[in-house]
Amino acid sequence: MYCSKEVLRLISLGMSQRQISSQLNISRNSVSKIYQAAVALNLDWTQVACLDEGKVSSMLFPSQENASKIMQPRPDYDYVYEELKKKGVTLKLLWREYVAECHAANSIPLQYSQFCRCYREHHAVSKATMHFTHKPGVRIEVDWAGTTIPIYDLQLGEVFKAYLFVATLPFSQYSYAEALSDMKQMSWISAHTKMYEFFGGVTQMLYVDNLKTGVIKHPKNEDPVLNQSYKEMAEYYNTAIVPAKPRTPKAKPSVEGTVGKVTTHIIARLRNQKFSSIKLLNEAIKECLDEFNTQPFQKKDSCRKEVYFDEELPFMLPLPFKPFEYSNWKTVTLPYNYHIAHEFNYYSVPYEFIQHSLDVRITKSLIEVFYKGHRVCTHQRLYGKKGQYSTKQDHMPPNHQKSNEWNGESLRKQAKSIGEKTYQVIDRLLLSYKVEQQGYNGCRSILKLADDYSNEVLEQACAKALSLISIPRYKNIKLIITHGQGTLSEKTDQISNDNTHAFVRGASYYGGKHK
Repeated sequence: MYCSKEVLRLISLGMSQRQISSQLNISRNSVSKIYQAAVALNLDWTQVACLDEGKVSSMLFPSQENASKIMQPRPDYDYVYEELKKKGVTLKLLWREYVAECHAANSIPLQYSQFCRCYREHHAVSKATMHFTHKPGVRIEVDWAGTTIPIYDLQLGEVFKAYLFVATLPFSQYSYAEALSDMKQMSWISAHTKMYEFFGGVTQMLYVDNLKTGVIKHPKNEDPVLNQSYKEMAEYYNTAIVPAKPRTPKAKPSVEGTVGKVTTHIIARLRNQKFSSIKLLNEAIKECLDEFNTQPFQKKDSCRKEVYFDEELPFMLPLPFKPFEYSNWKTVTLPYNYHIAHEFNYYSVPYEFIQHSLDVRITKSLIEVFYKGHRVCTHQRLYGKKGQYSTKQDHMPPNHQKSNEWNGESLRKQAKSIGEKTYQVIDRLLLSYKVEQQGYNGCRSILKLADDYSNEVLEQACAKALSLISIPRYKNIKLIITHGQGTLSEKTDQISNDNTHAFVRGASYYGGKHK
């Protein structure tokens, strides 16, 4: 009992066991054991006042003192320290292994609380307490520095602000910093991509503040709602985003502390220099950052960079094959023309999703459309002039697909199969329009006449029409056919050659100078 002497002192003052238990924060059973042991030995406060706590405890409980003499020596805490670096290894697990070893050697092991206390004491002496609460490769903490850096635009004669992004690995304290022109989402995610490239690996968790570019909202008793692009980036790098509780900087103390150090080591050192671009500023930051990471620790013979490459890098997750590509997301309702619009260009979506709400992911090279988390189509992003269409035939309704099969080439090919004159009519008609597609319906109507009559009748009608009109149209050819002109079909020849029932009035019937 580590408070035996104090219990005896309070008993001598007349306090009850309940009061002593409450004041010393120990159980009443422990107070009772001390009191009964003192009564059995006829000890009172006057006899133990000049003795230390250890002596009093050994007098009251000699059996525990003897038991401590046969306990196994302390575990190898240097071994414990190294094992704790490994994924999934805890003090509890190592203590259980230690207990099993003690039982195998027929010795009495330390209790778990004493095992942990001795471990902390061991590393307090060896100056290794920095590594106790953090494991390598488990987490990274990111934040914006509160102090900005001015950028002097010499051409415009204006001064702009540059914002400093800071990231720290708590285990090694190895840090990354980069200046950006704004704090918008694209800059925020771009900084993360460069950060992972700098570290050469990814941690299991990413601790962030509750800024809007990363966390949309963080209810007190509910799960946080992450920004879609930020969440996508985390999934791409196979890491988990852990937002800190609002107004709790202690949730990510490493980066909070590093922000202050970086502000002193980088921003303060560069305060008297004038930079005309973000690029020049980042080159200067890179030099200061390298010096910051290689600066020796005050209480340890190493630096951040050495600890990272020697002890933490092997535990980092591997980088993806290529860096993450930033994307924007938006929600749209598919209109009746089954095309979504982005920057005045249009992309088709399967017609089944008309009037459904869709999520659209936009990158530099792709347009991807999702319905309830499932991707329904992908297009290469269009650049250049406005009003371009990217339409896939299988996205169209069946009747539209059939209509889409017609084009200038197919119309000319069908006309050629009918005859040369029909081909000339179709070709001239298509060339007469400013946009070829405007003539498709008229050409199809002309070619359909071959189904209603015959190829020969249509060819003769086209020949007759070309002799009269430079660019015949459907109504001209239809009129020629319906009035029996220019046809050479057998039926027409018979009607034309048989005058038995013809009514021939002659010129005199119509009058004139001589009636």
